[in-house]
Amino acid sequence: MNIGQATKIALKNITSNKLRSLLTMLGIIIGVSAVIALVSLGQGASQSVSKEVSGLGTTMVSVSLPGNTASEEIIDYDDLIAFEDLEEVEAVSPTVIGSGSLNYGTVSSDSVSITGVTAPYENVKDTTVEAGRFILEIDEANRNKVILLGSNLATELFGFTSPVGNEVKMDGTSFKVVGVLAEQGEELQGSVDDMALIPLSTAQRFFEQTIISSADIKMTSEDTVELGMAKIERELYNAFSGEESNYFVRNQSSIAEALSSVTSTMTLLLAGIASISLLVGGIGIMNIMLVSVTERTREIGIRKAIGAKKKDILTQFLIEAAVLSGLGGIVGVLIGVGSAEALSIVLDMAIVISWWVVAIAVSFSILIGVVFGIFPANKAANLRPLDALRY
Repeated sequence: MNIGQATKIALKNITSNKLRSLLTMLGIIIGVSAVIALVSLGQGASQSVSKEVSGLGTTMVSVSLPGNTASEEIIDYDDLIAFEDLEEVEAVSPTVIGSGSLNYGTVSSDSVSITGVTAPYENVKDTTVEAGRFILEIDEANRNKVILLGSNLATELFGFTSPVGNEVKMDGTSFKVVGVLAEQGEELQGSVDDMALIPLSTAQRFFEQTIISSADIKMTSEDTVELGMAKIERELYNAFSGEESNYFVRNQSSIAEALSSVTSTMTLLLAGIASISLLVGGIGIMNIMLVSVTERTREIGIRKAIGAKKKDILTQFLIEAAVLSGLGGIVGVLIGVGSAEALSIVLDMAIVISWWVVAIAVSFSILIGVVFGIFPANKAANLRPLDALRY
């Protein structure tokens, strides 16, 4: 018996018991569809992270200084600005972060993130002003009470009216709105659209926080990032007497690698859990094939009596198991791709459908069918013709 003939017989046996065949394939269908949907969402999340990080700029380096405390400031403002003397560094912007409530008339917004920045912040963070102007050096020198609003915050307080030139109260203190930041959307470090910026010196006085705990540094190019980071780390290592826990220097690519590693691990974990359904489906195929062997014992006896060899019977049942699992895999692919598309719409997430994953899922489903079909096929092939004919 050739493979084509065996496949036709397998399809005939499957279609003659449609409901039983569908229930048998259910485990394979669920497993394949779950693997494809979850892997597609996981890869979509990884791609979104990479795109998000690239948008933040690969030449920007973040410096955190937990070693600077209220009792002792090891690295001060001048020390951070001195990093601009390094040939790899283009600009430095120390920051002070706090929170407060903003009010305009009867409208208020509580727990707003307020960041004290310097004029270079606009260049370092690649920030765009949609209306008005950015913070100037004179604002910082005079501790002017001026403020820039994120796009969402401006809409929340002023609606569709331009905020520029108006005054808002921050915890009871009046600040003049000098600009509105362009909408940037969600970012890994929080949305700029929901925050406000004020001069660094003003923030230090307002929050009674003179200690600089962080800074953003822009390198001259991607090629100078690693060397520039090494020089900065060396300076901080010497300043903190080798206590590496007192400072952290990170750039966006390292954050991207860490997040991509996490999302990849989660994707593999979810795919592994979904693959358990394939094993369950394989057990279902083995059970139904054993039933099929019992039902077709007399048929097997007749075929052996007229000359069918052991390998012919073995091949027939193995192909039937493979066809059963293969059909389940194909249906699972259709459901998996559809589910991934639906989830992306419902969860507002990007998806990436890798066809090599689809191919692996279908191939694995067929392999499962063959592996779990070996025992029933071997049982059928080993039946003695005389015993089978008497059944």
